[in-house]
Amino acid sequence: MLRDVVIGFLGAGSMAEALLQGLITAGLTTPERLWVTNRSNRDRLARLAKGLGVHTTSDKAEIVGVAELLVVACKPKDVPALLGEVGGLTRPGQVVLSVAAGVSTATLAAGLRAGVQVVRAMPNTSSLVRQSATAVSAGTGATAEALALCHEVLEAVGKVVEVPESMLDAVTGLSGSGPAYVYAMVEALTEAGVAAGLPEAVAGELAVQTVLGAASMLRQTGEDPAVLRQRVTSPGGTTMAGLQVLQDRGFHQAIVGAVARAAERSRELGGARPSPVAR
Repeated sequence: MLRDVVIGFLGAGSMAEALLQGLITAGLTTPERLWVTNRSNRDRLARLAKGLGVHTTSDKAEIVGVAELLVVACKPKDVPALLGEVGGLTRPGQVVLSVAAGVSTATLAAGLRAGVQVVRAMPNTSSLVRQSATAVSAGTGATAEALALCHEVLEAVGKVVEVPESMLDAVTGLSGSGPAYVYAMVEALTEAGVAAGLPEAVAGELAVQTVLGAASMLRQTGEDPAVLRQRVTSPGGTTMAGLQVLQDRGFHQAIVGAVARAAERSRELGGARPSPVAR
């Protein structure tokens, strides 16, 4: 579906670069059909043009004019200003895919021309290694074809699920912030290994591989995590002893609480952002 579509990126940060690389590496499109602009970093655009062969320009109007799919990949705080610049230049039937966290499809649609199809997505930082956990939601008026087009773009950097937009704050708390929770656990496992007498490099390597192996088991077997946990927990054994400490210290409740608070903060930030002037 993407091969004949010109895609324009409004924003040239790490998420935009991950999507560009994913699309090209997966063979879903060619660099000639990819356009990128940003607010002011011309060196960044030059590096993307040289490294990926994509079109770059400082003229946002040029990108809006040539692209059938526009990807809003700027910082959330910059979205109102961006819509003020280009919203009136959009046209009916164009698809806008936003990866700006916390900016609703209603906010986006209010700053665009009538008939523009808006889709919102929440990828995470694992997009950089094409292992993102991404949720996507269609705005009012977005067709099944527009949603399928956005799915194809996002699948270039990982796994995509579709959820109602009302659930995207929960997605932010879980998979959006989730990599940080995993990194914190790896930090703790490494520190514990060192405290138990392992060299730091060895402890770190074991911790990373342990997390990678456990995730691979979940993905490849399709088993419930509780079932896999029970299989490695022998009665009276070492794993049971360790899990008992986690239980006593509220590990489960802490994770649930972290996701809930991050989701709540996402709602707070979304409500705090100003809306653009309706067109």
